[in-house]
Amino acid sequence: MNFRPKLIATDLDGTIVAHYGAISQRTIDVFRKAHAMGIQIFFVTGRPPRWMPEIKDAFGIGSAICGNGAMLYDLQAGLVLEEWLIPVDAQKQAVTKLRASIPGISFAVESHEYFHREKAYVPRWDVGLDNVGVETIEEIMTSPALKLLARCSEQELTSDEMLVIAKRELDGIVTVTHSNPNESLLEISTLGVSKGDTLAKMAGRLGIGAEDCVSFGDNPNDFSMLEWCGRSYAMADGHPEGKNHAKALAPPHTEDGVASIIEELIQLPSRA
Repeated sequence: MNFRPKLIATDLDGTIVAHYGAISQRTIDVFRKAHAMGIQIFFVTGRPPRWMPEIKDAFGIGSAICGNGAMLYDLQAGLVLEEWLIPVDAQKQAVTKLRASIPGISFAVESHEYFHREKAYVPRWDVGLDNVGVETIEEIMTSPALKLLARCSEQELTSDEMLVIAKRELDGIVTVTHSNPNESLLEISTLGVSKGDTLAKMAGRLGIGAEDCVSFGDNPNDFSMLEWCGRSYAMADGHPEGKNHAKALAPPHTEDGVASIIEELIQLPSRA
């Protein structure tokens, strides 16, 4: 018999946040209802904290795991609670290996309070935050980083093609993934950190096992979370490989797919 989950974890963009930035009232309402029933809510995202105020304002509840698992963030208080950062030497190793294996690649690094990029790196979302840039990213690699970003600004390769190369080249050095097949962009975290690893750690602290956790996601950076949870849903309009990592498919995010599933889950009896 299926029971009501004790923890719901969801990706944001392309999962509960539409690609044009909107969150439906139906989604907000069902997450608030689940939270009021005592279900732990985790927003698990590749976003840095500076992109989280809209989530706090929309929902007013829940905890956050940012940077693809690299940060535990108190969403309501706006405080960084824990971080698992990429050491400087690992950052430099990753850059050296990717430069040699992917022509035309460029880099940026970010933490919760900064974003620095190479001049060749064309930002899509942080325009103005660092509007100068450096010639080579190694110039400003002086401290551990939340995330290393690698982009083919001329889009010679897709994110999926880049990921195949990067996983081979960076094995044992860092964790590499992506969150958008159309951006020619890799997202790199410290070795051993992923959404799934950090969610498992947080659930364990709450005394909740994988069998009582449900997750939702749409792209490769969600796959570890989808694999770990006892029940998980890949978005029907997400990455085509999602179905191979999740236990089931959710309707498209444009049709409130996550909300429709949660509406059913909260009707289930609670586990004794």
